[in-house]
This record gives sequence, structure tokens and C-alpha cells, in this order.
Amino acid sequence: MGSLPELTPGRLFTSWQWDLPALLLVALLGGLYGWGVLRLRRRGEPWPVARAAAFGLLGLGALVVATMSALAVYDRVLFWPAAVQNILLDLIAPLGLALGDPLRLALRALPEPAAGRVRRAMTGRTVRVLTFPLVSTVLVLATELTVYFTPYFETALRVGWLHQVMYLHLLLAGCLFVVPVLTREEALPRWCTHPVRAALVFLDGIVDAVPGIVVMTHGTLIAGAWYLHHAPAWSPDVQHDQQVGGGAMVSIAELVALPFLLAILVQWARTERAETVALDRRLATELVPAGPVQGSAQESDLVRPWWETENSAVAQRIRQQRPGS
Repeated sequence: MGSLPELTPGRLFTSWQWDLPALLLVALLGGLYGWGVLRLRRRGEPWPVARAAAFGLLGLGALVVATMSALAVYDRVLFWPAAVQNILLDLIAPLGLALGDPLRLALRALPEPAAGRVRRAMTGRTVRVLTFPLVSTVLVLATELTVYFTPYFETALRVGWLHQVMYLHLLLAGCLFVVPVLTREEALPRWCTHPVRAALVFLDGIVDAVPGIVVMTHGTLIAGAWYLHHAPAWSPDVQHDQQVGGGAMVSIAELVALPFLLAILVQWARTERAETVALDRRLATELVPAGPVQGSAQESDLVRPWWETENSAVAQRIRQQRPGS
């Protein structure tokens, strides 16, 4: 490992390196997503540009920045670039990929046999367990704590292939929680309504801050032997470097929680609006003015319109529109 020049604000934006495995992953994900969008457009079916932009710019872009920017160049001599790098991989990149809704795109773009296999995989027992909201939240927290408080991280700094495995581990752990929560497909249990999802995102925002707080306040240096040996002369105190890294982890985790929660609320509002439109359309086709009922009062009670006796959503809406009934 050669001596690196001091990390200045300018070098933070201009220092880059190639990472072939990460580049291949970005090319694969981007190629598959682009193929799906192109296939839909050839059939005359639209796909939101905003979703494609989120997938490409925020999702794949965060993956590129984490693995090939100055964060990757300096992650073996300073702790804070490694900390920011890891939080990009398990929070920012999964959020961008999820906003692109790749699951729905795959089910719409693939031929029916392949789409059926994807759907069965989504509803399989293993995937259901791993994406169960509380399980996936614990997996993200356990991944972060395992990275920093076991020999995993320091070993990954020494062993190149394990470093790549750690990148993938962080990305997959983040996607297990974020992608099912934001997709429009039924990837979660039925009780995970939008209010429940909003509460889970709020809880996840608190949980995501825990590793950063622990790193920032931890008395023992993380990968201390490595960073004490490889710290360049221009670097700050290693203990201070770790505190800066922990603070960055907390800040980014809390900043991500807000757009994540906002995305859930927007999705919730759109779902409610779509359900209201569908309900109004159904009322327009099914609601027929009732004629006078012949017979006694007792017979009239027996033949009261169904919307006066049922408690369904359709019946309640009709009663609201017919205050005199």
C-alpha cells in the first residue's frame, strides 16, 4: 500500500479507483433494469422516469461512490471513509434501488413463466422469513455490529476478496428491509399496512443510529492495530478519526430516515386515492335509485336496501352520499 496524499476537499471529489467486481455488479443491475424498462416501452406500457432515475442515480450511484470514490481510496488508512462507505452500502444504495421498484418491474417485464417463478420465490418460506420486518431490521443491526465489533472488519481490510464479500453483505442486508417495504408488490404480510410500514421505518431509523452511537462512544479502537500501523503522518488522531466516523454514521442514518418515511407516506396517499377512485367508479355502476316499496311497514323493513344494512366500505360510502336514506 503506497503512501497516499493528504485527503483534502478537492481530493475527496477527484480521487477515484477501479473496483472490477463492483463495476460488474453495477453493470448487471443497470443492464437488467434497463432491459425491463425497454421491454415495457416496446409493449406500449409506461414506466415512471422518476423510478428509473432513483434506481440509477441514487441506488447504483451510491454503490459506485461507496466502492470507487475517495471513500474506497482512503478506507484502509482512515476509519471515517470506511464508515461512510459502509453506511452508503447498507442504507443509501438499498433505498435508491427500492425506490426504483425492481420487483414490480421484473414481474411486469418478464414472460409469464419466469414472472411466476419470481413470484413464487418472493412468497417462499425462506424469503418470507428473511424479509419479515422485525427479522430484517435485526439482520441490518447485527450486520453492522458484526462488521465493527468482531475481527470481520479488520480481516476485510487485509484480505481483498473478503472486503468484496463485506460490501455485498452490507448491500444485501439493507435490501432485505428496504425493498419489500417500498415495493408495490405483496412482499410483506397483510398486516403490514402503510401505517404499520411508517411505524417500522421510524423504528428502523432509531435502530440504524445505534451502530454509529456505539462506534462514536466505544473506548476501544475498531481495527485499531490496522489503523495505528497504516495511519499516514497527516491524519488526525486515530481515536478522533473513529469518533468522526461514528458521528457520520449517525448523521447519515438519521438523514436517510426522513426521505424513507416520506416515500412511505406518498405511497400511502396514492394507494388511498386509487382506492377512492375505484370505489367511486363502482358506486357509479352499481348504485340504482330504489323505487317505492309496496306493502306494510314490516315488509318495508325486510326489503331495506343493502347499503342500509351492511357495514362494508361501499355501503358506508353510499350512506354518506344519501343522508336522507
